[in-house]
Amino acid sequence: MGTASDIHILGFLLTDGARLMRSAFERRIAGAGLGITPGEARTLLNIHALKDCRQLELAARMGIEPMTVCSFLDKLQGMDLISRQPDPNDRRAKRVTLTPASEPMIEALKTEINAVLATAMMGLAPEDVEGLRHALTTLSANLQADAAPASEQTDNS
Repeated sequence: MGTASDIHILGFLLTDGARLMRSAFERRIAGAGLGITPGEARTLLNIHALKDCRQLELAARMGIEPMTVCSFLDKLQGMDLISRQPDPNDRRAKRVTLTPASEPMIEALKTEINAVLATAMMGLAPEDVEGLRHALTTLSANLQADAAPASEQTDNS
């Protein structure tokens, strides 16, 4: 697995890489003239990934406060990019979905993301990109499993 120093450096590289990717994405969105902020763009892309979700689930996935996601959703709904409907299982909750009008915006956001990723992956061979994808998928799954409440984790002892 490597020395403690190697793992420490890997942690810094992951954190720094994530920060730089987010900054590059924010610069691209700010300069793309799409009429939405980077936060609204991330919100839209997360709704796209989740398909149909509750507002609280969206906020948790994005790692932001529910009130912050609510303000993003208000703007996106005003632009007719999303709709919010009562959750049939919990009348206090709202479910969020994309509207058909969001499709061109989603495509524009994907174009911007692809440009950022192309820059980030310059010089990497396709097998290196696939290895990175696999490693990051495993890392994410491990951390999600570790974050699950004890009642959700199985006892393998």
